Amino acid sequence: MGSRKNTMKKIKLALISVYDKNNLKFLIKNLNKFKIKLISSGGTYKEIKKMGFECEEVSKFTNSSEILSGRVKTLHPKIHAGILSERKLKSHKNDLKKNNYNEIDLVVANFYPFENILVRTKNHKKIINNIDIGGPTMVRAAAKNYSNVTVITNLSQYESLIENMKQNKGGTSLDFRKKVALEAFGETAYYESLIYNYFNSISSSKFPKKIVFGLNRFEKLRYGENPHQDGAIYTSSGNLGLSKLNGKQLSYNNYSDVFAALQISKNFPKKRGTVIVKHGNPCGASIHQNNNESFTLAYNTDPLSAFGGIISCNFKINKKLALKLNKIFFEVIIGCGFDKDALSILRRKKNLRLIDSKNHKLSNKNNFISNMDFALTQEPDVKDFKYTDFKIVSKVRPNRRTFENLIFAFNICRFVKSNGIVLINENSTVGIGSGQPSRLDSCEIAIKKMKKFQNTFNKEILAASDAFFPFVDGVEKLVQNGVTGIIQPSGSIRDKEIINFANKTGTVLVFSKTRHFKH
Repeated sequence: MGSRKNTMKKIKLALISVYDKNNLKFLIKNLNKFKIKLISSGGTYKEIKKMGFECEEVSKFTNSSEILSGRVKTLHPKIHAGILSERKLKSHKNDLKKNNYNEIDLVVANFYPFENILVRTKNHKKIINNIDIGGPTMVRAAAKNYSNVTVITNLSQYESLIENMKQNKGGTSLDFRKKVALEAFGETAYYESLIYNYFNSISSSKFPKKIVFGLNRFEKLRYGENPHQDGAIYTSSGNLGLSKLNGKQLSYNNYSDVFAALQISKNFPKKRGTVIVKHGNPCGASIHQNNNESFTLAYNTDPLSAFGGIISCNFKINKKLALKLNKIFFEVIIGCGFDKDALSILRRKKNLRLIDSKNHKLSNKNNFISNMDFALTQEPDVKDFKYTDFKIVSKVRPNRRTFENLIFAFNICRFVKSNGIVLINENSTVGIGSGQPSRLDSCEIAIKKMKKFQNTFNKEILAASDAFFPFVDGVEKLVQNGVTGIIQPSGSIRDKEIINFANKTGTVLVFSKTRHFKH
């Protein structure tokens, strides 16, 4: 029960203006029990009357007709004076009395569905017409005056409103009013962010002077990267395009690896390819034509690192593959759907997270990294590689198959933490070195993994580097260990030395016009 200091006088007058009329009958029926007078406009007024409840139309209440095809309804001094008046200020009371205005104690409003309109149409005029003016204006006024007015902006608040009114004899507690005011400002801020970002999207400004994030909390996480850190995940679209079919809640680290895995696998040819990710880095990838074989090849790149990792299959997982997967410990298995038998097999492990990603689409929106009081942003590195993006600089020229394999290696390399080195054989990774301050160290790690887990000798081994080699030593190390072709960005002052070394050793050397650091 709220204390006398923490309550307000009984709610006498409520203004109801909602686009989403679900659960409206529940709300009105309960408000009616407290003998609250209702005012409303447009479709809400008609709906309340249709339900058989008494309600005064706003135009009658204000003695001012709706104008401009309904654009101006609640934008009236009698409405906003009633909402904004300070109940304890004598001058405010006098102003209301002088103008024959009434105090409005409760505002219930939700807005035109601007977010849904953006999804349904590209018609600019329709989008503009679905920018709500009156609703957000009333809500902001009521939230500002939360000491005196209760503001409800979400259907999920209806039950808690009625419960609070029951506890406070037809009034509401200050704590409740403060809580719903906070949520109201969140609603108006989010709504404005959608409008602002829409106008940004149709302008030519990649990096506007101000950035406004409009995100909905998708899920509270058990914790962040570590148990002493709290965490949550937010999304701008209300969903992630992912369906969890089994297993315990995804963690902060799980989500981070899931998105890293999807960014790689969704770049593969349609319905083909497997990638395994651990701590944000790929530890194996393959686009072998046989999907089940692509898993084996990706896994064999580095079985030790794959343990406890996340696997993303860019195809529907079948029973045969499920039986293989079930023998290995993975935290998360992602597929573009699962056969019924595959799902039954994998669900035997009750904690194993199974994610259906068939509806997930990669975004080309800018990437953000934020910490403390700053944010870094850039365009995503989602460039589709073409043959014209590369230049063959060695005397030995690659055949088409070798060239395709080099481009595949380079594509995987851009998702590896810099300095990144990727070794491949026939569209499958055989060694990956990542995240080292020295590119030579990354070469040595990739070679070490290849020798430990692969039997690729006497086969064509190709290498990709995410940036240029500053010295010949890295290239020399790769060639000494069986690499016959290398793809790398140009730009080193020693490019000529590296070209000369490639020519002396009969190594294919291809230069990229773009660098692909991933920090």
